Amino acid sequence: MKNKIIDYLNELINNPKSELNYNHDYELLISVMMSAQTTDKRVNQVTSVLYKKYNSLEKLSKANLDDVKNIIKSVGTFNKKAVNVIEIAKKLAPIGYVPNDRNFLESLPGVGRKTTNVVLGIIYNEQVIAVDTHVKRVAIRLGIAEESDDVLKVEKKLTKYFKGNNLIDIHHKILLFGRYYCTARNPKCDNCKLRDMCKYYNNMI
Repeated sequence: MKNKIIDYLNELINNPKSELNYNHDYELLISVMMSAQTTDKRVNQVTSVLYKKYNSLEKLSKANLDDVKNIIKSVGTFNKKAVNVIEIAKKLAPIGYVPNDRNFLESLPGVGRKTTNVVLGIIYNEQVIAVDTHVKRVAIRLGIAEESDDVLKVEKKLTKYFKGNNLIDIHHKILLFGRYYCTARNPKCDNCKLRDMCKYYNNMI
């Protein structure tokens, strides 16, 4: 079953990567933090302005809060995220980069385990899986996790299930599979080669 999933994901999705635009490690961190409750496309729209105007950690750490709010106002919970953007920059400015330190990253405002996993996976190639709504949905539908599982439990189950494989690659492919194929509404079940093992599909027929 595991190989069937991997083979199909490989067939659908070549060379997966984050759809967030960034040029520096801190930009990735901030963009992932901002992506909660909104889309990557929306985040990219606001960060194209934000990162151009405040093009260093030093400048971002001293940014005007109202200005940041105005720039990112189209993303969900922008008031809180604007505060987080500046505070994260203040914490990182003395260091100058995003460290490979889970405890430090998870201590930053608005940065939880999912954001940390994404950043550590992309920047440091740490073998971790970040669980968002798309990843959790796919894991449940394929019977790897249960509806009642919290995100940490889903992460542990996925990590164990795909042990021995490139977890960063698996993460991106499951995420994109959930975002574009195994969607919350109207998933593309008709042509899916995994539908025989899908709880969602089998409950429909």
